[in-house]
Amino acid sequence: VQLQASGGGLVQPGGSLRLSCGASGRTFSTYGWFRQAPGKEREFVAGIRWSGGGPKYANSVKGRFTISKNNADKSVYLQMNSLKPEDTAVYYCAADSRTLILSTMVQENAYDYWGQGTQVTVSS
Repeated sequence: VQLQASGGGLVQPGGSLRLSCGASGRTFSTYGWFRQAPGKEREFVAGIRWSGGGPKYANSVKGRFTISKNNADKSVYLQMNSLKPEDTAVYYCAADSRTLILSTMVQENAYDYWGQGTQVTVSS
């Protein structure tokens, strides 16, 4: 199963982008978005369970990013607003067949499936 992440690009500070993640019509129980900036480790950004119940966000993106799912197209989205230069990174979509508890959702080794990554650059 191949996860497909898309929607990255170049945006000015304060701008918005929406990332999408899908798997050819299949859904998973838990999705996560992670990011990796140059020279840094990959970090958790946001997570959601397909069955519903409290999405989880990293403190650095709370109030600016929103993760959501769409039942019609079986995709997960990451709406990113008020982007800052420090949001610049390669963003990865991850998924797992299990319904992860919130504390586990932040762990990248909890996910069995990963997308190829999409570059987000925030710069003037």
